[in-house]
Amino acid sequence: MPIILSNDQNLLCIDLFINFTPINCAMKEIQLEKVEFEPGKSFKLFSPRLRNTFLWHYHPEIELVYVEADAGIRHVGSHISGYTQSDLVFIGSNIPHLNFDYRLRSDYHQVVVQLREDFMGTAIGTAPEFSAISRLFKKAPFGVAFHGETRALAGERLKQLQSLPSFAQLIALMDIFQLLANSTEYAILNNDHMSLPFVLKDKIRMGAIYEYIGANYNRKPDVNVVAEKVHLTTPAFCRYFKRQTNMTFTDFVNQYRVDMAKNLLMQDKNITEACYNVGFESLSYFNKLFNNIVGENPSAFKKKWLKR
Repeated sequence: MPIILSNDQNLLCIDLFINFTPINCAMKEIQLEKVEFEPGKSFKLFSPRLRNTFLWHYHPEIELVYVEADAGIRHVGSHISGYTQSDLVFIGSNIPHLNFDYRLRSDYHQVVVQLREDFMGTAIGTAPEFSAISRLFKKAPFGVAFHGETRALAGERLKQLQSLPSFAQLIALMDIFQLLANSTEYAILNNDHMSLPFVLKDKIRMGAIYEYIGANYNRKPDVNVVAEKVHLTTPAFCRYFKRQTNMTFTDFVNQYRVDMAKNLLMQDKNITEACYNVGFESLSYFNKLFNNIVGENPSAFKKKWLKR
């Protein structure tokens, strides 16, 4: 069954090979990605490599992202969590998200497909043969993460797309969407619609908050500092953050730390090293919190991962 999951302001102003709209850095806003399609193509297929860039961005096009890596951070809308080995996420129009290769330490491979919501005209919404895919596209505004055999099979098919001619790519892509549409191996990442209204209201605040946490999670993030950074009083910030993420700032930072600790354990770091590297000062507290969030203690998690 599907799983329902709750969940320095200066962003780099760059004009990358994936054609981001140039933005004045002084504006300190979320990046709007301007997607350019090749002549004769209804979708864009590419493999970005942006591991050293914090790119909190959005675009009108829907997006399917597959990444293979030891461990990374998944950040879509107000949802943030870690992924291991690989990740496959379907993201709707104008949902703010972070590049999936941010801060990856080891080598990785990524495939991104971007397409307009109406890339098949009205066919997806009207043709009965596309009814399952139509339902899948209606889930996209919340962000959908796939796992299990679905992720593995779809990932292999996505990696093969580049070698196909244009028409065969389109047919293969529709086949991938059909696979995803009929799968029960997925998680809905956001309980609330995180589309354009979210972007317009929170394009500065949430990007600045997440970047601050990402840069300071292992150095005692200060709620007063981040509140001042987004021009709110501390009480107002706490209410705002809880409303956006359904978590307190402290709980969110602790979950982020645990996700980062999982990454270290999967790289065969010892438990004590993982604990202190992500900012915890008490090993017993780390073990207890890890167990509460993950459902097993760090030792069991590491043993299971390395065995697998």
